Amino acid sequence: MAKYRKLKIELTQEQRASLEKTVRSGVGGAMEIRRANVLLLADEAGDRKRQKDVVIASMLGITPQAVHNIKQHFLDRTAESDPVCGIKRKKRETPPVPAKCTGEVEAKIVAIACSTPPSGRGKWTLRLISERAVELEVLPSISYVQVGRILKKTGISLT
Repeated sequence: MAKYRKLKIELTQEQRASLEKTVRSGVGGAMEIRRANVLLLADEAGDRKRQKDVVIASMLGITPQAVHNIKQHFLDRTAESDPVCGIKRKKRETPPVPAKCTGEVEAKIVAIACSTPPSGRGKWTLRLISERAVELEVLPSISYVQVGRILKKTGISLT
């Protein structure tokens, strides 16, 4: 069994009240409620006795490593203004895949849609716009569905 560094969790009255409210109300997600329970059981403030990670894990049906990680996460983020910031997930700063359609690309697609349609055509279609954008090397590839989203967002109608 792995040995963990003993992490001392001492909750303030405000933090403890907020965590108890989260657990009692059941409003948050299951992961938030589980993290709140871990922190409440691990609290050593005042005259409370420290529970071992193994005991907390068996009570909540999780692994001791998960208990340790939750405590470590809480200690790392307690400097933030939210009293219970350790139970919520950190917001991601960048998306996993950067967006292909930037404002410049959208502007070029709108310009294509506003121009005169190709000869032999009465109006632009989404497929024609996507093909024309690839021809002009606006993007290496773009779906006609994405073109439709861009035009909808800008309020341009092809009819």
